[in-house]
Amino acid sequence: MSIKKIFGSQKKEGEGEHWLSVGDLMAGLMMIFLLIAIVYMRMVVVERDRVRDVVVAWEQTEESLYEDLKKEFKNDLEIWDAELERETLTVRFTEPDVLFRQGDTNIQERFKNILSDFFPRYISIIDTYPICTYDLNDQSRGCIEEVRIEGHTSSEWSESVSSEEAYYLNMDLSQGRTRSVLRYSMNTIDNNEFDWLESVIAAVGFSSARTITDEHGKEDKQLSRRVEFRVKTTVEKQLMRVIMD
Repeated sequence: MSIKKIFGSQKKEGEGEHWLSVGDLMAGLMMIFLLIAIVYMRMVVVERDRVRDVVVAWEQTEESLYEDLKKEFKNDLEIWDAELERETLTVRFTEPDVLFRQGDTNIQERFKNILSDFFPRYISIIDTYPICTYDLNDQSRGCIEEVRIEGHTSSEWSESVSSEEAYYLNMDLSQGRTRSVLRYSMNTIDNNEFDWLESVIAAVGFSSARTITDEHGKEDKQLSRRVEFRVKTTVEKQLMRVIMD
């Protein structure tokens, strides 16, 4: 007796014609996998281009903002004992004797005069950059997340206190000074700008956490006592939004 008869594997005419051969099935699966791979690669390219567009747009925005600040204050920075840093978009006032008396949170008269001149012009430039309105179809538009007034001190205090206590005392001092600068600066602008600015401006005291050191790593106590105005854009936030979409 043949094996075919034992297992009954003989087929009648037309029986099983609807079943695909293994070769046809594998060919179909390969086409599906290829299609998935093409779609995935397309998505990767699109996301890459979106991320690139965001980065390029914000680089242009930050460069434009830096150039605007530089153009506006190029004749004043040296007179004010101030400097403009490109990497962090920071205007830094570096002459402590002009800013405050030692251990005091009250603004010196000369620094009040500087702020009265500086701050309205500074805000008028910031105000030309829309707040959080980035659009991939309009790469020239920017986004300002925060305008931050930073107060920094040296690590120095009286010899009668520990370094830890000096840090906390300098923290109170730096916070008090930034609040004084914030309050005075806000009084130099028009009321119609207050609501917009109130939503983005912050005053932060850092104590001696970010002292400035020389090339030998030694703290420069003079330069460490400073006030900074820093603009923070939302490039990181926008990049995360693009990636997570």
